[in-house]
Amino acid sequence: MRLLLVEDDERLAEGLVAALTAAGFVVDRAADGRAAWFKGDTEPYAAVILDLGLPGMDGLSILRKWRANDQRFPVLILTARGDWHERVEGIDAGADDYLPKPFRMEELLARLRALVRRAAGQASAVIVNGPVVLDTRRMAVSVEGVPVHLSPQEYRLVSYLMQHAGRVVSQLELTEQLYAQDFERDSNAVEVLVGRVRRKLGINLIQTRRGFGYLVEPERGDAEPRPT
Repeated sequence: MRLLLVEDDERLAEGLVAALTAAGFVVDRAADGRAAWFKGDTEPYAAVILDLGLPGMDGLSILRKWRANDQRFPVLILTARGDWHERVEGIDAGADDYLPKPFRMEELLARLRALVRRAAGQASAVIVNGPVVLDTRRMAVSVEGVPVHLSPQEYRLVSYLMQHAGRVVSQLELTEQLYAQDFERDSNAVEVLVGRVRRKLGINLIQTRRGFGYLVEPERGDAEPRPT
């Protein structure tokens, strides 16, 4: 899934981009407030990590403008300011979670995964659909208990469609969520990717709706983790 990271500290931003990419996310970055506001207002991000102390426009002003324009993606605020009244102000402005600096990268990733899951209507970190099990914590997919070795891009596809089970997802939406903003997007890249994933899974998990997109049908109990 595609995220926007808004952070002006170059060293911290580089570390976050590396960790988020390794965790299976596609990351766009903005280093100043005005660029961040524009990207968030024009691109379909699955979530945003937002620093408050930014040049050009502060994080709370950006967040208020996004929410005023009905941008509903979840927002995780990062800031060195740790006062409780500022946390309240951030939540009231429309933030979904708040993490003060310094922080552990594992905690940031766990909070971010939870925000993305909840935004997609999923409560559990493990999503089950028939014989297919998606573990978002381990970035792992298995079919009937057998691990399926997917590339990062293939995993993102399965993860996005399973987290949005029951909804037809257009090819355009998948392209926007699976590829970075500056990626040269081939018109049939998603179709080729879906074909590879189908072969690896060996089952008809991903259905094609001609002229509309792709669908994973929800199955009863697909949001409940299997016992381990």
